[in-house]
Amino acid sequence: MEHVPGEVTQLLLELKQGNRLAEDRLIPLVYKELRRIAAIHLRHENAAHSLQPTALVHEAYLRLTRMQDIDWQSRSHFFAISATLMRRILVDHARAEQAKKRGSGQDAVSFNDAVFFSPERPADVIALDEALVELAGIAPRPAQIVELRFFAGMTEEEIGTVHNISPRTVKRDWRFAKGWLYNRLSSLT
Repeated sequence: MEHVPGEVTQLLLELKQGNRLAEDRLIPLVYKELRRIAAIHLRHENAAHSLQPTALVHEAYLRLTRMQDIDWQSRSHFFAISATLMRRILVDHARAEQAKKRGSGQDAVSFNDAVFFSPERPADVIALDEALVELAGIAPRPAQIVELRFFAGMTEEEIGTVHNISPRTVKRDWRFAKGWLYNRLSSLT
């Protein structure tokens, strides 16, 4: 069942204004999409990853509802921020796991040419995050497009709506970001 996009935005505004009842109405409208985004994130992780989609959704949702300083623009904006937040949660989780393993004699995971383009191979989340942060310093919009497309599974049209640009511009920025990240991550091997 498709909901009017304005309904989610309205509930986000009510939540920001302190209406905790809005949260009860918001959860059923966004949960399925948040779960889909979490599954996309975890699809790029090791199969034995300790975080499950439900846990990732719950952690992200808790953090999202505590964010009082965000001026929610739309439903798409909410899901774009959600995707970014989930990526940050996974990076924090990966760093914590890496800190636990330090000194255990395990080799670091190395990148190969397919890391960014092949969901079958688990990606080194920390290196990917560092590369995206570096890209954002050089070209912020292409870095955001990577997050929305790769991590949130948004279409070019949806990304265009979020950034108020044409799908053609999204496609051009995507190609640039993909090439840049490929070169950057390949240099790490």
